Amino acid sequence: MNNLASTYEDLGRWDEAERLQVQNLEIRKRVLGPEHPATLTSMSNLALTYSAQGRWDEAERLQVQSLEIRKRVSGPEHPDTLTSMSNLALTYKAQGRWDEAERLQVQELEICKRVLGPEHPATLTSMNNLACTYQARKRHAEAVALMQNCVALRTQKLSEKHPNTQSAISHLRQWEEDMGKTSMQETTSQEE
Repeated sequence: MNNLASTYEDLGRWDEAERLQVQNLEIRKRVLGPEHPATLTSMSNLALTYSAQGRWDEAERLQVQSLEIRKRVSGPEHPDTLTSMSNLALTYKAQGRWDEAERLQVQELEICKRVLGPEHPATLTSMNNLACTYQARKRHAEAVALMQNCVALRTQKLSEKHPNTQSAISHLRQWEEDMGKTSMQETTSQEE
């Protein structure tokens, strides 16, 4: 059922995907219980479908619920809990709730570094996401510094040709270029 829902999502058939995901979630709640990991995965999948449709309030409600249950059942440092934390942070970003998004992303990155290690792919994804939040908040120097670290670690661990490394390099180049333009504009303004 999840695979078919995923296929519908890939085809942009959101109503059909949502219908299957709601049905799947209800069945899993009834059969496995509301706190079973598979039930929480179904809840997260439905939340992601809502997010993809811009239905942020519905996505947030499910993501908050999933995160709270995962913290209680699996613990605050479990990889599934960290994924739930990341998903909720991305929803906050999409809603323009930058402080809440950043707070969750900083917390997630700290836990990932401590539990998974500073070079784990999930840690590097967290680092990338936080750097993007800094950039969106016009904290360019922090964004560039964090992304430089991310690029170096991804190049070392995944290779320079890996799609995640390439994406990070692309962001970094654009940000450094933007910072250079800003610097030149400031210098020009001061000279006039």
